[in-house]
Amino acid sequence: MLTPGNRAERIAKAAGLPVDGVAVDLEDGVGPDQKAEARAAMVTAFRTLDFGPRERIVRINAVGTEAFEADIRALPAGLIDTVFVPKVEDGEQSRRLDEALERAQRDSGRARPLDVIATIETPRGMLKALDIADAGRRTSALFFGSGDYSAATGQMVTERALAVPRATIVAAAAAAGLQAIDAAYFTAVKDADATRADALVARELGFDGKVIFHPNQIAPCNAVFSPAPAEVARAERIVAAHREALARGEGVAYVDGEFLAIDIVAMAERIIARARQVEARDKGGS
Repeated sequence: MLTPGNRAERIAKAAGLPVDGVAVDLEDGVGPDQKAEARAAMVTAFRTLDFGPRERIVRINAVGTEAFEADIRALPAGLIDTVFVPKVEDGEQSRRLDEALERAQRDSGRARPLDVIATIETPRGMLKALDIADAGRRTSALFFGSGDYSAATGQMVTERALAVPRATIVAAAAAAGLQAIDAAYFTAVKDADATRADALVARELGFDGKVIFHPNQIAPCNAVFSPAPAEVARAERIVAAHREALARGEGVAYVDGEFLAIDIVAMAERIIARARQVEARDKGGS
């Protein structure tokens, strides 16, 4: 869930919601005159709030901007998990961010590398999506910023218009072994049914999740991206059958009368892994 960094009460509320992660925004959600206030509130939040199992994320300003340098200096590297960076346009920006985060980690005494979510939201970034995915040593996910992308290209923010850039993000992320995160649904943030419909499209395209803005979006997105019990049970049967076949020295297995190709096994393993993540999130939020 993305929440403005200068709204301490919203950060506190988000820390207790059933979401996978809380992203404190220092970029577009904060006005130029409020960024110093947002940095201070962000640091206080991570020092004082209990986020439980939720991923602790900070969305900084774009690499190379004056605000970026100030964000890096303020970053509580020892208290967060991930840095969410906007407007990445090439691999060189990813490498510059890696260097900046290395300094921040060293200054904080943090040993484990911070993860990075790289946002692709410009035409240039879209055309270099694979370069961006490959370049960052810390990058764990690509995020599609549909609003800025559509503004730059003149495209409509519709399912058909966004199909190609969405598919490009998924392909680049998959090629580099990263997660793909879809844009927040911002046409009607309080409309749970519309959010669900948009999330279904994103999952069909191969996205692992969506960014959300409003509490009304939590339940539909959690439902869409959480495997159903029957789906998990079938995935477990597929993985078990594959392992049994390998133990017998065979490369062929069948489940429910269906031949198991290796790509089906890989998809089943992803479903099981996602189900475990959901279970850990739900336990932590209870």
